[in-house]
Amino acid sequence: MVDTQPDEADRLTFGTARARWVLAATALGSGMAFLDGTVVNVALPAMGEDLDADVAGLQWIINGYMLMLASLILLSGSLGDRLGRRRLFVVGVVWFALASIVCAVAPNLEVMVAGRVLQGIGGALLTPGSLAILQTSFRHADRAKAVGAWSGLTSVAAAIGPFVGGGLVDSGSWRLIFLINVPLAAITVLVALRHVPDTRDQTATGKLDLAGALLATLGLAGLTYGLISAGERGFGDPMVLTALAVGVVGLVAFVEVERRSSHPMLPPGIFANLRFTGANLVTVVVYGALGTATFLVVVYLQTVLGYDALSAGAALLPMTLLMLTLSGYAGSLSSRIGARVPMTVGPLFMAAGFLLMLRIEPGAGYFAAVLPSIIVLGIGLVATVAPLTATVLDSVEDHHAGVASGVNNAVARSAQLMAVAAIPLAAGITGDAYRDPVAFEQGFAMALWISAALAVAGAVLAWFTLADRKPTTREPAPVTAHRHCALEAPPLSNSPTTSR
Repeated sequence: MVDTQPDEADRLTFGTARARWVLAATALGSGMAFLDGTVVNVALPAMGEDLDADVAGLQWIINGYMLMLASLILLSGSLGDRLGRRRLFVVGVVWFALASIVCAVAPNLEVMVAGRVLQGIGGALLTPGSLAILQTSFRHADRAKAVGAWSGLTSVAAAIGPFVGGGLVDSGSWRLIFLINVPLAAITVLVALRHVPDTRDQTATGKLDLAGALLATLGLAGLTYGLISAGERGFGDPMVLTALAVGVVGLVAFVEVERRSSHPMLPPGIFANLRFTGANLVTVVVYGALGTATFLVVVYLQTVLGYDALSAGAALLPMTLLMLTLSGYAGSLSSRIGARVPMTVGPLFMAAGFLLMLRIEPGAGYFAAVLPSIIVLGIGLVATVAPLTATVLDSVEDHHAGVASGVNNAVARSAQLMAVAAIPLAAGITGDAYRDPVAFEQGFAMALWISAALAVAGAVLAWFTLADRKPTTREPAPVTAHRHCALEAPPLSNSPTTSR
């Protein structure tokens, strides 16, 4: 049976036995998705070789997942409010595990991409649900602690992902990276059904915005297909032009539907706030640059420098460790001095990190060429991500915080989706280029210049749209939740309000 929102006296206290079980279930489920996101990048060269995939195939392995996540993550919050948050979370975990099995046994690229699309649906169902469970199950005073612990645990999953993925690829098979999700999902479901309370929001009324979700998916899918296919067919190909036209029309229609809907999943009015709009514009360019770089760097290290999968994945670990260690301090600093300066300086450091990667050439040592660029990029992320998330939440009224955070997360996913489709094309990384070290090296350099330019654009946008104001009276505790690897997207809401 699904209960309504429990009274404050009936909610969980952080540190109790049942609270630990609830935290374990939500962290396991979300951690499974975060783990999968990092291990797949490491395994791309091996998957491409085994499935006979070209660059477009590798892009679809990444973007099939990201497409559904970006399109459905807002709708799933509303589904959880109506149908029961634990119920939707469990469905998402089971769905994700079954889709992982499809990926593990995929005999060809087409089945693999289908499995990744299904994984994206599962990820969209379980990720918002995990935070909604914490926000509605814990006492008001303990929510920041619970979300902070959740963020730390899921970040650990993302951090160990390259080691797990690289080790499985080098010692066994890339198929094992998907099979490890099955026991994790089984444990998560058992714990959730036994220990996690199920709640729903009785005030969540009105129709679900299914038309908006369908149009968002159609628009993003059309643009993604058109941009990826243009690398092989050229922009003059009728299929490419048709796909791009469908994408544009779909997104225009999505905006119109959201503007007219009485219960939109993306409320247009929220963008009337200049700081909120500015923060999301920064998200678009910064996460677009980051998504492309992390997609290409691990492949480049293996293809051009000859790293094995484990070494290539571990090469990015210092960046993750910097995020885990320093993001909380960056959030505290931005609460004192405002977000404008750190969100201007941060993307500039990111741009410098991308340009330092130009020094990563055949024969270059890790400590001389790779590590400095990773550290500078990590510093840029530290300075950018926590202030970015805090600005998004601080730009709106408290009762809109869940919607604002969900919108920003969807924006980040969409930006990565489009960037992974477009930037390799612009850089000339098409066809079998990733198997040709010379061709891939040239395209990689161009992609880094594009990513650096996007990061600089993010700094300019931050400076002109995020005028500082006096710090708000929000409790500083939620900053703990910003200890996040941020390689996929900003954390979802750490406010008491669930995403709708």
